[in-house]
Amino acid sequence: MKNINFKTIGVSVVLVFMLSLVSFDTPNERYFEISKNLDIFSTLFKEVNAYYVDEVNPTQLMKTGIDAMLASLDPYTNYIPEDDIEDYRTMTTGQYGGIGALIGKNNGKNVVIMPYEGFPAHKAGLKVGDEILMVDSIEVTDKNTSEISQLLKGQAKKSLDITVKRYGESKPLTFHLIREKIKIDNVPFYGMVTDDVGYIQLSDFTQGAGKEVSNAVEELKKTGAKKIVLDLRDNPGGLLVEAVNVSNVFVGKGQEVVSTKGKITDWNKSYKTLNTPTDAEIPLAVLTSSRSASAAEIVSGVVQDYDRGILVGEKTFGKGLVQATRPLTYNSQLKVTTAKYYIPSGRCIQAINYSERNEDGSVYKIADSLKVEFETNNGRIVYDGGGVDPDVEVDRSTYAPISLSLVSKGLIFDYATIYYYKHPKISSAADFILSDSEFDEFVTWLSDKEYDYETRVEKTIDNLIEVSKREKYFDNIKDKIEELRQDVQHNKEKDLRQFAPEIKSVLEEEIVARYYLNKGRIEASFDVDPQLQEAIRVLNEREEYDGLLTRADQ
Repeated sequence: MKNINFKTIGVSVVLVFMLSLVSFDTPNERYFEISKNLDIFSTLFKEVNAYYVDEVNPTQLMKTGIDAMLASLDPYTNYIPEDDIEDYRTMTTGQYGGIGALIGKNNGKNVVIMPYEGFPAHKAGLKVGDEILMVDSIEVTDKNTSEISQLLKGQAKKSLDITVKRYGESKPLTFHLIREKIKIDNVPFYGMVTDDVGYIQLSDFTQGAGKEVSNAVEELKKTGAKKIVLDLRDNPGGLLVEAVNVSNVFVGKGQEVVSTKGKITDWNKSYKTLNTPTDAEIPLAVLTSSRSASAAEIVSGVVQDYDRGILVGEKTFGKGLVQATRPLTYNSQLKVTTAKYYIPSGRCIQAINYSERNEDGSVYKIADSLKVEFETNNGRIVYDGGGVDPDVEVDRSTYAPISLSLVSKGLIFDYATIYYYKHPKISSAADFILSDSEFDEFVTWLSDKEYDYETRVEKTIDNLIEVSKREKYFDNIKDKIEELRQDVQHNKEKDLRQFAPEIKSVLEEEIVARYYLNKGRIEASFDVDPQLQEAIRVLNEREEYDGLLTRADQ
């Protein structure tokens, strides 16, 4: 059978649906057009299935057509077939039946990336770096991560065996596990970053997020926290009600958090805080990134609109749309955008253009002429049109090409595993430092490893050569280009020394993760996190902190 371009066929099939989006004078005309186009769609689908030159997969063809139709609306309206319902529930609830471990590919091998503390994989003794060979009697070396994940998941209290290859062991090891109902914490870490500054990382907004943040604040205050950093970086959002609950930790009872407005006016709603806040006074800094989205943006916007704290980091993602799930036949569902949401100042942070995004998914810079001004409680000027702007803008650290290459080639991961089995104990996660001699050992280990890379400057020179040849300038400048190439051509040995501090910090985090798992990795990153360090600095400068929350002309 020849390969079928389902996307092309699907888009063609579904175009008839789009005719139903035009305006009609009366409801009867609209209903007639919908009925007519559904009839056309049905007969067209049958004709393609019956007479197309090659065999087609009706299910795949239909899904391709549906996906193409919904993609023309916005990125968040999706069709969820029955086979994907369980994954969708896991995403929204944070719960699934499994072993509690993150798995992934490293150098073409399926390995344990991180066992979650206290769950079956961790309790059974699986470790970071273990290569998964078999799940029960099924060999998985040639399977992809998704396929292995499906084998590991299953009904709680059901057993399974996992066979792994472990560094330093001559024979494979087999572990017997009992699956459990896995509930991933919304707050994977909280702790003190200085004597009086507490830190809370919030990674999701599934059920219980507000309670977890509240508990973390209470525990940190008992430990001596007089200021709080709430880390919402890379948080993709989740349940709207949990955005309200997290906001309520820091904002007083009865305050509006968000309102929704859509086509079905009966569904329009204003969400207010319902409880006495955990602490409405403690100085607060919220860390944001270009991947902080949806519910994370609601919380960020609430903190900013009520002048409850400062935002430090990057402009957020720009997703101001609300979705609801609607049941379809055969146990499938439609996740459909039903409204836009508006934060307390009245602004909607949805990107003006759904489709135009930067490489990281964040919104393009919006022209000032397209923005609308709003005011916070204290009269500070804020804008709509694409994400929430930080009060203190701090870019994340960007890694050198050699660091990125060592990570992407799995060499940092592999060496951390070797280090772990050669060193039974290390100091605490916060105090661990790789000595110069230990880093030299790493450099020696790299000597026969492949990790070549191309710097951005080298890529720019290649582009310059291509353009100059196309425009017939190359002969005039080729000597200068070659001289420039020689000047910037990278040397791996030189780069290892030039970027040693950066490479060491990445390696230290990976090594710490072997001993203290995910919590240790987070804690080990604090000293080299410029956004966190800036948040701590501003919190400690009370006059600057108060000034950021005051209107500029006051």
